[in-house]
Amino acid sequence: MTVAFSALSHPSMAAFFPAFDSLFSTQGIMVMLLCAYGVAMWMFLTTAPKVHTIMVSDLEVARGFYEGILQLPVADVPLHYYYNYEQTLGAASLDPMYMGASPMAMGRTETLGGADGLWYQLKKNTQLHVVSGASLGKKNRQRHVCFDKDCLEALLLRVQARRLKYKIRQEKPLNFLVKDWDERVIELAEVIN
Repeated sequence: MTVAFSALSHPSMAAFFPAFDSLFSTQGIMVMLLCAYGVAMWMFLTTAPKVHTIMVSDLEVARGFYEGILQLPVADVPLHYYYNYEQTLGAASLDPMYMGASPMAMGRTETLGGADGLWYQLKKNTQLHVVSGASLGKKNRQRHVCFDKDCLEALLLRVQARRLKYKIRQEKPLNFLVKDWDERVIELAEVIN
């Protein structure tokens, strides 16, 4: 004859484990699940790459510039973008001179390779997301506009490392011109909110 013995069923042992009753209750299990979900989301979002978005006037010219001239490696779309955690472009705060001719140009992106826009690896845990929507600049210059000065500074360092012709027009907000191999002038401009 075998007698099952439970530590919690014995009165003297139950005094040593009072937290187990509340821990394994329905509420206790729900709290543990919510905590585990919070930790998993925190780990997911803190390991996700930082994404800088840059808006360009022509995606094909931008592809030639970033892939061909700056030789940025093409990157996969980060997982957190599939779950819609990306930052918005803040279109309401844009100056109209940065928008395309069409009012719908701001929200338009072209699908290339199954992802909206172009994706490049800028640094180890930093990606560059290139989308269409910027207007052409003066003298029909290709324009690349961005809200993040760090992104433009990283691109300027890349331009300098590749020994391209460039001219800094303004430091704050950062604005510089680069001449590509086809003698096109590309304007890279920081947008201040």
